Amino acid sequence: MPAKTGKEYINRLKEANNNIYIHGERVDDVTEHPAFKNVIQSMAHLYDLQYEKEDKMLYTSPTTGKKVGMTFLQPKSVEDLIKRREAMTEWARTSGGMMGRSPDYLNAEVMAMGMNNSLFAEADPRFAENARNYYEYARENDISLTHTLIHPQVNRGKMQHQQKDANVALHLVEEREDGIIVDGIRLLATQGGITDEILVFPSTVKKAGELDDPYSLAFAVPNNTPGLKFISRESFDYGKNEWDHPLGSRFEEGDAIVSFDNVFVPWDRVFVCGNSSVCNRTFRETNAVVHMSHQVLSKNIVKTEFVLGVALSVMDAIGIDQFQHVKDKGTEIMLTLETMRSHLYRAEHNAKFDQSGTMTPDFDALDAARNWYPRIFPRLQEIVRILGASGLMGIPTQEDFNHDEIGPIIHRGLQGKNLEGYERVQLFRLAWDLTLSAFGARQMHYEYYFFGDPIRMGMTYFDNYDKESYKDYINNFLKKSSGVNV
Repeated sequence: MPAKTGKEYINRLKEANNNIYIHGERVDDVTEHPAFKNVIQSMAHLYDLQYEKEDKMLYTSPTTGKKVGMTFLQPKSVEDLIKRREAMTEWARTSGGMMGRSPDYLNAEVMAMGMNNSLFAEADPRFAENARNYYEYARENDISLTHTLIHPQVNRGKMQHQQKDANVALHLVEEREDGIIVDGIRLLATQGGITDEILVFPSTVKKAGELDDPYSLAFAVPNNTPGLKFISRESFDYGKNEWDHPLGSRFEEGDAIVSFDNVFVPWDRVFVCGNSSVCNRTFRETNAVVHMSHQVLSKNIVKTEFVLGVALSVMDAIGIDQFQHVKDKGTEIMLTLETMRSHLYRAEHNAKFDQSGTMTPDFDALDAARNWYPRIFPRLQEIVRILGASGLMGIPTQEDFNHDEIGPIIHRGLQGKNLEGYERVQLFRLAWDLTLSAFGARQMHYEYYFFGDPIRMGMTYFDNYDKESYKDYINNFLKKSSGVNV
């Protein structure tokens, strides 16, 4: 079938009846539940946008000739990379980059895993074939995916096999002729239950080697697979209107604990099974992390544009853009934006073919960007909070403005330099929802840990960086200064 529409996305969720729990209850119809219905509508809009902007969002499948999503594209040139990124940007702009797990994130991953599949063959040749086939299946059916890749935080000072209850984490129970049985808990599935399928990634690094083999898994199954449950955290969509909660009422993706109760996975859906060596190398050797980082950088540029727009609008609304410290804070956001754009340009224009013939962005640029943004995004939010100051607390609701007695009072009393009270408060409620609401706080936490603990990521970045050339440069400089021939 070709790329799906928003209506088809919603109908699939209704028919699947995924096993989702929230607020102590099982969800009967996720498309109508208050915690999920609004973000589902936002997701549906992404799929409708594929047909509204067909030239930019769709391309012809190389196998079926049908129109499929551009975000599944295997790029064969720099121009293809840019085309795919432009489609990703179109999706990101609908939410101001607030939907961190829009479908393109995992679409890029399954493409990379499917095309660079030889790693999986080290354990079993059919696993490589499975990865390739799953990419084609996901592309041709426009499968929406959630994913999970980390173990529960039981005792972080011990390996999984050393835990008091070593069977809490998702693990291999049994290999059968027709597939495998897995059991245990995984964290943390964003958009868990409001997608078609779940992709279980290899947990990033398994230091214990063969002792971690039972936990070394990668597979994909439908979200309504028997024994699979999504236990969602409290929703940050509080059922408020879009005026009061302009972001949380539309883009609250949700995060879920995933429980596997002796779940059966057929062999043709398995990519890694009980092999910690393959598990540890999957992200890098398939270039999945490269193509995922390309999507993330594209999304974060849009997010930074959105933050800058809010900050500039707040400055203008209350006439503070003339002050030195205010301009300097605006400059911080602008420099962040231009730095991110530079990383993107370098990543795309220094791209090279990998062994599968896929045009792959320069990972050095992407790696720098993905290590830097978690450190800088909290500061961007802080700038908006500083600029808004007490105005972010003086934000009556739309109902207050509609009240006959107090409406006229606050409409006059909360006016800005160029805005009436109603318009100024609407803007400031957006700034509040971006930074101070439960939704805004989750955005900061989400970006900070997007690829993992930024301190550990920074240590890895430091260890892998080519440091010798710079030390040699200084060593040679000092030798010349002392009159020693180099």
